[in-house]
Amino acid sequence: MDAAEFRKRGKEMVDYVADYLEKIEKRQVFPDVEPGYLRPLIADCAPQDPESFEDVFKDIEKIIMPGAASPACTELETVMLDWLGKMVNLPKEFLAEKDGQGGGVIQGSASEATLIALLAARTKIIRQVQSEKPELTEADIMGRLVAYASDQAHSSVERAALIGAVKIKSVPSDDTFSVCGSALKKVLDEDKAAGLIPFFFCATLGTTSCCSFDKLLELGPICNKENIWMHIDAAYAGSAFICPEFRHLLNGVEFADSFNFNPHKWLLVNFDCSAMWVKKRSDLIGAFKLEPLYLQHHHQESGLVTDYRHWQIPLGRRFRSLKLWFVLRMYGVKGLQEHIRKHIRLSHQFEHLVLQDERFEICAEVVLGLVCFRLKGSNELNEALLKSINDAKKIHLVPCHLREKFVLRFAVCSRTVESTHIKFAWQHISQLATDLLKTWEHNHHQQ
Repeated sequence: MDAAEFRKRGKEMVDYVADYLEKIEKRQVFPDVEPGYLRPLIADCAPQDPESFEDVFKDIEKIIMPGAASPACTELETVMLDWLGKMVNLPKEFLAEKDGQGGGVIQGSASEATLIALLAARTKIIRQVQSEKPELTEADIMGRLVAYASDQAHSSVERAALIGAVKIKSVPSDDTFSVCGSALKKVLDEDKAAGLIPFFFCATLGTTSCCSFDKLLELGPICNKENIWMHIDAAYAGSAFICPEFRHLLNGVEFADSFNFNPHKWLLVNFDCSAMWVKKRSDLIGAFKLEPLYLQHHHQESGLVTDYRHWQIPLGRRFRSLKLWFVLRMYGVKGLQEHIRKHIRLSHQFEHLVLQDERFEICAEVVLGLVCFRLKGSNELNEALLKSINDAKKIHLVPCHLREKFVLRFAVCSRTVESTHIKFAWQHISQLATDLLKTWEHNHHQQ
């Protein structure tokens, strides 16, 4: 959708809302649809090819409005998470479909998803331990619980443990910045010998610093054997799994209890839209279900109704699945795959330009749309280069530390980015590096 069509469609949407408000008295106060009404009205999976805005928009009145707002909001979300789950080829256990025990929910962020998973895992393990050892109080057990994540994991995992009032330990990553099975087993054995209770491990697919991938096929069986909830945080990288050539990066998800990625990061969906799946939704409901009278409804025991207030922190929620529905239909799976592939091609273009300049080095394997690079030299030199880049305000880079090295991160993420932008960015960086090195060498010579 270009700017001209956006203006046109935006006006149509405003007119639709205005007409709705003008004629609202003619509409029913409460919908009379039956649970499960929406799923038969739409396809079982996302379309491969793009559909027109007109076709999608017409379905609002036909499919959505009869169930406005809560039935439609809930049921479309359930189906959209099945669509998205099928796009990344999730095991069926994670899908709601008709009789599944799992299902998906849209959280506000990956941070929320990690917290939800940790809290559900905490409740589950406390109940299991108390069933085996009734003499132990909840406080006794809480003091012994330990969560784990890679030393490359996002800080939100540590924050989840902080909120959940449990210990968290970092598992050392290897030379590729990935956690392998032997590293996790070593930490688990030490903690169990000390009388602690390992209960949660957050595996990362596409770490923030360098887009590394924990080894799920090694980690998953260990977690399953040790009765540890494995949550997979693929906030950025997960979108790429819609492309068959990158789906292998998700191999091992079958061992996980929960999985999350952010369509608002790389699938052209506006913030916020963080997709989370669980194998057993009863694990979430068991942890968060409260039923005061004012929240009870006559469909809650039907078995056909997903009640998302038991799957998240807040009670209230927005109709976030509607924008996901629009994007998936207007781009189609093929359009979204091409969007991902284009960004990855451009990241490799930037990598190639870096490698042609002997002054620079690549610091981690370029797998998706992130390139970690730096000038060969001291951390202070690279800190100065980053300051020059960001002070110029032509492009913006965010750094990281990989082991002892200060590293610059070039992320391809704009919807409208083209090869010319990559060339411009590199020319800009290269010139700033030339200027900096002259000054640096001059100052060093004077000293």
